[in-house]
Parts: sequence; structure tokens; C-alpha cells
Amino acid sequence: MTLCYITWSVSPEMFNIGPITLRWYGLLFALSFVFGYMVMQRIFKHENQPITLLDELATYMIIATVIGARLGHVLFYEPAAYFAHPLDILKIWEGGLASHGAAVGILIALYIFARRKHKPVLWAMDRVVIVVALAGFFIRTGNLMNSEIFGKPTDLPWAFIFTRVSDIPRHPTQIYEGLSYLATFFFLLNYYYRKSGAPRPGNLLGMFFIAVFGMRILIEFLKEPQVGFENQLTFNMGQMLSVPLVIIGIYLLLRRTPPVKEQN
Repeated sequence: MTLCYITWSVSPEMFNIGPITLRWYGLLFALSFVFGYMVMQRIFKHENQPITLLDELATYMIIATVIGARLGHVLFYEPAAYFAHPLDILKIWEGGLASHGAAVGILIALYIFARRKHKPVLWAMDRVVIVVALAGFFIRTGNLMNSEIFGKPTDLPWAFIFTRVSDIPRHPTQIYEGLSYLATFFFLLNYYYRKSGAPRPGNLLGMFFIAVFGMRILIEFLKEPQVGFENQLTFNMGQMLSVPLVIIGIYLLLRRTPPVKEQN
């Protein structure tokens, strides 16, 4: 029996204007901030928070995401290569962003933001992770357009043949992750409104860590290693970095704290 797989031959480039190339990944990365800002606008209006505060928060998030994701890839996956050629760290357009690095960068930025604005740290984190989950969906879609971060060979009928890589049918792990992030986004947003905009501090953050990085641990079993040294590991780097975040998420959900209504 001949199996019919999905042939994926999409170019990562949308179009060229002279020396300027617009790529799907860049567009989707930008859209993650655009739609994230729109969702946060609704949340801030629901809590009667000034939009100027959101504008400052958005600036923190953009800077933290880019720097954290880039440094995460450099430090976690290819430190020797980048330290040998440090200027390559700046070449973000060549690829190499790590979600775990972005998570660390965002958490640090939110801590600084909350302290400067005299807001509870968990208040800021609980709300931002809602749109971070949405951003994960856009970014994994960008990975799909780049034919990268794909899975191991499979004979499942929904396997993708990434023609820019090989003619071997593979798990479309970008889609698996992207859909799990999108489901997490809708769940967290729905939970936020079911709690009338005042969920127990840390609950949304804890759910985010468990859902996003718990799924990451499972899906990594289906992925091809991103860098060579992972071939020698029982659990790859993505899984090892995810475990502490899942544990923190469980702690946040189990700890006993009274619900607190954010005050303006």
C-alpha cells in the first residue's frame, strides 16, 4: 500500500525587494507581539490599568524576548562555536533562538518591571504568560515555514516530507508544539476571565509552566536533535531545561496563598 504524506516545499522567504528579504518567520515573530499587545489591552482595560503601563511592559517584553532567546541558544546549545566567533551572536537573522532562554529573559524583565512600577511580581507574570503562550504558537508556525525543528521519521499519514531537508516523512513537531501552545493560550485566557480577572497569584504562571514545558518534554521524544552533542544524551537539552520549570509550576499551584485582588 502506498502512503500519501504531506509534501512541504514552502519557501521561508515571502518576497524580495532589492537587497531586502521578508521572511515568514520574521513576520510571524512580529505578529506574536502585535496580537499579544491586543490581548493585553483587553486585560488591562478589564482591570482599569493605564495603557501607558502596558506600553512600558511591551517594551520590556520585546527586548527580553529577543535577547533572552538569542543568549539561550548561544549558552545552552552552541557555546563553543559562538565564543570562538562572538560577533556571530549578533546575527539573529541566521537563526538560533531558544524558548527556554526567552522564558528566563522574560521572567527577569518582569521582575525588574514589577519592582520599578511597584506591582506584585506574580501579578505581572500571571498576565504576560497568557500572551507568551500565543507567541509560542506564532513562533512554531515560523519554524514550520523554515522547515526546521522537525521530528523523527514516521509512517503516520499526517507525516510531512520537508523537501528542503530530505525526502523522508517526519513528525511535524512544529505543529504539535504550536497547537499545544495555542490550546494553552485559550485555556489560560478563559481561566483568567472565569476568575473575574483576579486568579490566585501564581496560578496562571504555574499552569503555563506545566502545560508548555510538560508538552515540550513529551514532544522532544519525537524531535530530531537540534545540535550534535544531543545524540549522546538520553534526554536532550530541551527536556532537561524543561523539567525545573515544570517543578516550579507544580509548586506554584500547590502552595497555599489567599487570592489577592490587584489594586490600581
